[in-house]
Amino acid sequence: MTGVLNCMRTNDDKREQELLGLKADIENIQSMIPKGRVSRPFKVAVIGSGPGGFYTAHRILKQVPQSSIDMYEALPVPHGLVRFGVAPDHPEVKNVINTFDEVAENPNFRFIGNTSVGTFVTPGSKKADLEIADLAQHYDAILLAYGAHEDRILGVPNEKSLKGVMAARSFVGFYNGLPSEQDLAIDLSQTDTAVVIGQGNVALDVARILLTPLEELKKTDLTEKMIKILEDSTVKHVHIIGRRGPLEVAFTSKELREMLQLPGTTFHMDKNLLVSEMERAGKSLDRPRKRLMGLLEKGIKESKPNQPKSWSLQFLRSPLGFSGDGNGSSGTLKAVELGINRLEGEDHNRRAVPTGAKEELKCGLAFRSIGYKSVGIQGVPFNGRKGIVPNKDGKVVDENSNVVPGLYASGWLKHGPIGVIASTMADAYQTADTIISDWAQGEPMLNESLVEPSGGAPVLDILRSKGHKTVSYQDWKKIEQREFEMGTKLGKPREKFVTVEDMLKAID
Repeated sequence: MTGVLNCMRTNDDKREQELLGLKADIENIQSMIPKGRVSRPFKVAVIGSGPGGFYTAHRILKQVPQSSIDMYEALPVPHGLVRFGVAPDHPEVKNVINTFDEVAENPNFRFIGNTSVGTFVTPGSKKADLEIADLAQHYDAILLAYGAHEDRILGVPNEKSLKGVMAARSFVGFYNGLPSEQDLAIDLSQTDTAVVIGQGNVALDVARILLTPLEELKKTDLTEKMIKILEDSTVKHVHIIGRRGPLEVAFTSKELREMLQLPGTTFHMDKNLLVSEMERAGKSLDRPRKRLMGLLEKGIKESKPNQPKSWSLQFLRSPLGFSGDGNGSSGTLKAVELGINRLEGEDHNRRAVPTGAKEELKCGLAFRSIGYKSVGIQGVPFNGRKGIVPNKDGKVVDENSNVVPGLYASGWLKHGPIGVIASTMADAYQTADTIISDWAQGEPMLNESLVEPSGGAPVLDILRSKGHKTVSYQDWKKIEQREFEMGTKLGKPREKFVTVEDMLKAID
């Protein structure tokens, strides 16, 4: 009992020290802020409600008590990648939503959902409800955190013309209920073999959804629409293709371990390639990579042969094109042509070099999983080659590397579509610290007047005058409650609304 009390005292002391440290940080920031700025609120607009946006808002609200944040989201529902990207069988990852809810409870925070900001520069893009210029005059700073909306393409023949070839990003969006992907044509009943091009966590998510027993998936928040498709699925074998070797895979140990534990599923991989690559690398392997290679070795050794289902990791292969059952370039996918590579270069910089040899792999489904990419919006600098908003520690710069006052970037839009939610949090805090520092040190912002910017009030008035319906965070909680209720009836955590229309009806 004494040990428990001592532990409690230790925890209380630690919490007290944390609070004292936070108070000191705030006082230090307050002492740095120019007098004109101390006397009025710091108005910030956040574009996007995923982890990058929420974590940045969380930091600013905590460190600058007089800050006021309006978060704009194109959809009626928040949380971005957490809702529409995290796999349904990874509910623990979605616990970050609790932190986001705490942010939303702050009286200085306002969620403005169902309101798009910034028309994409892609030809044919739908005009946004608001442009950046519409907001600039009402805020001190604007944070761009709208994520990555497109996927990278392979650029090979018939990639877009054959049924059965699709982006893994679209498939993930479909089974997670993303409204813009609900028209995706998915038929899992015409083949027993699927191919995934790419060897990252998303590739393993796709494979796992295809091979996991349906009874297990029915317990998750996978949409009923996807469950019905899986009920007719005949897919038994999934090949995950990479252009380089096992040391260059991008997936993590957690996702690999889950794949190796799939019931009734055999794992295939070139053991000799793994051994030779590990011997070549020797002591240069870091601990996480050693652990990952050890899991692969164990998976090969313990895999049970001749199971009803199977999955494989295939290396040194690059897709050269897809062929269909029509004239080759039309109809339904029947095979992918692969070029065989060899590896050249030093450790940590190994390159896949074509050998000239080729092979054909029969399949009826192919998922392109080689990365997401962001898209620029009108009026904001954008690096199309890198797929990011150019920036220095989150501070947006133009094509000449000149700082754009009051404009910032966070999340995948800032550094590209890499990392997990934890790394996005650290990155968002860095951007928040940049914003806080600029405000405290009197750096130029969007509005230099000592008069307080109006914030979102006049913007909302304009939207209402147009008959546009916005969604508050309280409205979102009503939508969420309806989803919980529908899920309870189905024996699952929630059943998501998959159309904007249904989301809005839930709050009428």
